Amino acid sequence: MQKKLRLGMIGGGQGAFIGAVHRIAAQLDGEYELVCGAFSSDPEKSKASGLLLGLSENRVYTSYQELFEKENQLPEVERVQVISIVTPNHVHFEPARMALENGFHVVLDKPMTFSLEEALVLRDVANKSGKLFCLTHTYTGYPMVKEARQVVASGKLGKFRKVYVEYPQGWLSRFEEGGDNKQASWRTDPSQSGIAGSMGDIGTHAFNLAEYVSGLEVTQLCADINTVVEGRRLDDDGAVLLKFNNGASGVLIATQVAAGEENNVKIRVYGEHGGVEWQQQDANTLQVKWLDRPTEIWRTGGGYVSTYAQHNTRTPAGHPEGYLEAFANLYRNFALCIKAELEGKQPEPEWQDYPGIEEGVRGMAFIENVVASGKSDKKWLNFTI
Repeated sequence: MQKKLRLGMIGGGQGAFIGAVHRIAAQLDGEYELVCGAFSSDPEKSKASGLLLGLSENRVYTSYQELFEKENQLPEVERVQVISIVTPNHVHFEPARMALENGFHVVLDKPMTFSLEEALVLRDVANKSGKLFCLTHTYTGYPMVKEARQVVASGKLGKFRKVYVEYPQGWLSRFEEGGDNKQASWRTDPSQSGIAGSMGDIGTHAFNLAEYVSGLEVTQLCADINTVVEGRRLDDDGAVLLKFNNGASGVLIATQVAAGEENNVKIRVYGEHGGVEWQQQDANTLQVKWLDRPTEIWRTGGGYVSTYAQHNTRTPAGHPEGYLEAFANLYRNFALCIKAELEGKQPEPEWQDYPGIEEGVRGMAFIENVVASGKSDKKWLNFTI
């Protein structure tokens, strides 16, 4: 088996938060080697970033277009194999499209594209390319989120009835985009972020988590979308009522103006006989609640958890695993599937458990449906793609 996959990165240069997270996640299990990159739209910044990362100067490019052109001129044994795209939303579609059409596998930060229209085109490109695609919805990488999905799927809780999912943040409680806060500036800029603010940035995570754990799809929604901070151009707060394809209902909350909150994304799912609860602030714990007996506390690393949770756990029970490890699980599972394909083997089901192109399309559809509902007097809208 090939020891490491050759990884290239677009975006994620000096000063970019998420680029470093992706690189750590990719390297945590030794499945990838960073060999090239176009790290910034500023050619000098791209070069400086690549050299700081220890790359050869001739593999640091001034644009993603140059990256694809020059990498395709290299022998197959040297050429990049996987492209990680960590740019702002408006620079997701074109490099992802070019990467797939040039024969490279793609890891893309969420939300998948700038618009649903772009997402649908990218899905077609990905399907025609035959290449693998991973979307980094980080929270599905946590072992006990995977365990929650397995508990729900097992039928032990009975028919799924209700989901509550929330993602509270407080970092945009003030008008941060008015200063030198780069993250606040682009995430609240419609020309870079798209038609949604908090619902696009963190609401898509909550939506993905609700569908992932429940194993169902949203069919209708009713949204209340707010822009709380004066002068802000996109939403920074909202709540959405959900209906699922088995008749169950749910509530989704995503806000970036809950002062004092950090990133405690949380989900509760209930069936006829019991429910499960998980939150990021205690990520190693899954509460399993029963109608007629005491609540059970299930822990990462326990011998009683599913193979999906076990496969995505690195440390012995009692040792905390967090955001970086969850992120790394997506990269590792993606790598294992690519390597299986290279060897002509069928990947294990646990390896294939990462978000892909369909989750990306549904995330973009969520954004557009939520914004439409938020602006409509009718409110309840069918979830359309």
